[in-house]
Amino acid sequence: MGIFTWIVFGLIAGVVAKFIMPGRDGGGFILTSILGIAGAVLGGWLATLSGIGGSVTGFNLYSFFIAIAGALVVLFIFKVVRNKSSS
Repeated sequence: MGIFTWIVFGLIAGVVAKFIMPGRDGGGFILTSILGIAGAVLGGWLATLSGIGGSVTGFNLYSFFIAIAGALVVLFIFKVVRNKSSS
Protein backbone atom coordinates (compact mmCIF):
# COMPACT_ATOMS: atom_id res chain seq x y z
CA MET A 1 0.00 0.00 0.00
CA GLY A 2 2.95 2.37 0.58
CA ILE A 3 3.83 3.21 -3.02
CA PHE A 4 0.17 3.50 -4.04
CA THR A 5 -0.42 5.96 -1.20
CA TRP A 6 2.56 8.08 -2.25
CA ILE A 7 1.28 8.14 -5.84
CA VAL A 8 -2.14 9.37 -4.74
CA PHE A 9 -0.53 11.86 -2.36
CA GLY A 10 1.69 12.93 -5.24
CA LEU A 11 -1.22 13.77 -7.51
CA ILE A 12 -2.70 15.99 -4.84
CA ALA A 13 0.65 17.33 -3.61
CA GLY A 14 1.64 18.35 -7.14
CA VAL A 15 -1.40 20.57 -7.44
CA VAL A 16 -0.89 22.03 -3.96
CA ALA A 17 2.83 22.61 -4.67
CA LYS A 18 1.91 24.44 -7.87
CA PHE A 19 -0.36 26.76 -5.86
CA ILE A 20 2.38 27.34 -3.29
CA MET A 21 5.08 27.92 -5.95
CA PRO A 22 3.28 29.57 -8.86
CA GLY A 23 4.93 30.80 -11.98
CA ARG A 24 5.44 29.97 -15.60
CA ASP A 25 7.29 26.70 -15.74
CA GLY A 26 5.85 25.46 -19.01
CA GLY A 27 4.16 22.47 -17.47
CA GLY A 28 0.52 21.67 -17.61
CA PHE A 29 -1.58 19.58 -15.29
CA ILE A 30 -0.05 16.29 -16.44
CA LEU A 31 3.54 17.44 -15.91
CA THR A 32 2.63 18.96 -12.54
CA SER A 33 1.04 15.66 -11.53
CA ILE A 34 4.09 13.67 -12.63
CA LEU A 35 6.41 16.01 -10.73
CA GLY A 36 4.12 15.78 -7.72
CA ILE A 37 4.21 11.98 -7.80
CA ALA A 38 8.00 12.00 -8.14
CA GLY A 39 8.29 14.49 -5.29
CA ALA A 40 5.94 12.57 -3.03
CA VAL A 41 7.78 9.31 -3.62
CA LEU A 42 11.12 11.07 -3.09
CA GLY A 43 9.85 12.78 0.07
CA GLY A 44 8.45 9.54 1.44
CA TRP A 45 11.64 7.65 0.67
CA LEU A 46 13.87 10.32 2.23
CA ALA A 47 11.64 10.60 5.31
CA THR A 48 11.68 6.84 5.79
CA LEU A 49 15.43 6.69 5.15
CA SER A 50 16.12 9.43 7.68
CA GLY A 51 13.87 7.85 10.30
CA ILE A 52 11.28 10.64 10.50
CA GLY A 53 8.75 8.82 8.38
CA GLY A 54 7.38 5.45 9.27
CA SER A 55 5.51 3.10 7.05
CA VAL A 56 2.52 4.71 5.44
CA THR A 57 -0.58 2.79 6.34
CA GLY A 58 -3.12 5.28 5.10
CA PHE A 59 -3.79 8.92 4.49
CA ASN A 60 -2.71 11.20 7.31
CA LEU A 61 -1.72 14.83 7.58
CA TYR A 62 1.95 14.18 8.39
CA SER A 63 2.41 12.06 5.27
CA PHE A 64 0.62 14.66 3.21
CA PHE A 65 3.04 17.37 4.39
CA ILE A 66 5.98 15.13 3.47
CA ALA A 67 4.47 14.62 0.01
CA ILE A 68 4.00 18.37 -0.46
CA ALA A 69 7.56 19.09 0.71
CA GLY A 70 8.94 16.53 -1.75
CA ALA A 71 6.80 17.93 -4.56
CA LEU A 72 8.03 21.45 -3.81
CA VAL A 73 11.65 20.29 -3.96
CA VAL A 74 11.15 18.49 -7.28
CA LEU A 75 9.19 21.44 -8.73
CA PHE A 76 11.95 23.85 -7.65
CA ILE A 77 14.65 21.66 -9.23
CA PHE A 78 12.59 21.39 -12.41
CA LYS A 79 12.24 25.18 -12.63
CA VAL A 80 15.96 25.73 -12.07
CA VAL A 81 16.95 23.17 -14.71
CA ARG A 82 14.39 24.46 -17.16
CA ASN A 83 15.51 28.09 -16.71
CA LYS A 84 19.17 27.16 -17.20
CA SER A 85 18.41 25.22 -20.38
CA SER A 86 16.40 28.07 -21.89
CA SER A 87 19.06 30.72 -21.17
